[in-house]
Amino acid sequence: MIVLLALLVLPIVVSAARYWMGDRSVDWQSADRSSAGLLPPPAAHPEALVRVFAARTVRWRGIFAVHSWIVFKEKGASRYTRYDYTAWGEPIRQNGFAADGRWFGDVPTAIASADGDAATVMIPKIQTAIAGYSWRSYGDYRAWPGPNSNTFVAAILAAVPELQVALPPTAIGKDFPYAGNAFGWTPSGTGVRATLGGYLGVTAGWVEGIELNLLGAVFGLDIRRPAIKLPGIGRLGVSA
Repeated sequence: MIVLLALLVLPIVVSAARYWMGDRSVDWQSADRSSAGLLPPPAAHPEALVRVFAARTVRWRGIFAVHSWIVFKEKGASRYTRYDYTAWGEPIRQNGFAADGRWFGDVPTAIASADGDAATVMIPKIQTAIAGYSWRSYGDYRAWPGPNSNTFVAAILAAVPELQVALPPTAIGKDFPYAGNAFGWTPSGTGVRATLGGYLGVTAGWVEGIELNLLGAVFGLDIRRPAIKLPGIGRLGVSA
């Protein structure tokens, strides 16, 4: 129990120190949401494209969690399409922000990518998954334990398991049962997971590794790309 508490508390203390030292406590209304320059101009990349981004969420919540979203562009399209799931207004928001925009000051990280023919095959599946997402009504959003932005992206990833990606351990809400199932396959299709309403859960898969979810805090091991997963901090090891 002491070890478990240490694994929970110490990483969060470190993450909190990084948060304050990095001055991420700026006013959210004036925070930078401009493009981070992570995507090429659409005309310079005529092929289809799919990206999943994640960035530390707004204000003090960034100590614990990231916000994730999905971007795609069909072959020959003149602009990118971005989908977020947010706490205000209609939860599913299309093109509410720059496709690769800073999330209220934090530069996002691309955690999944596909281009060309592979992306072309994925995009209709992504669109269908978005259209069929269950938690889409005003008031459905819940920051903890879900459904939130990471729940939404996890459900989309489950529709394109060929993308072979796991959301970071700081994506609180990814373990919420978006399909209503307490037990089932992981989004990558390479393992299984069991979850108790997103509050408690266990995941084991080739892409996801081994994860224990305790009240949203995720501890784990990544075997495929060796790393440990800690709440607040995220991955420590080989880049995902």
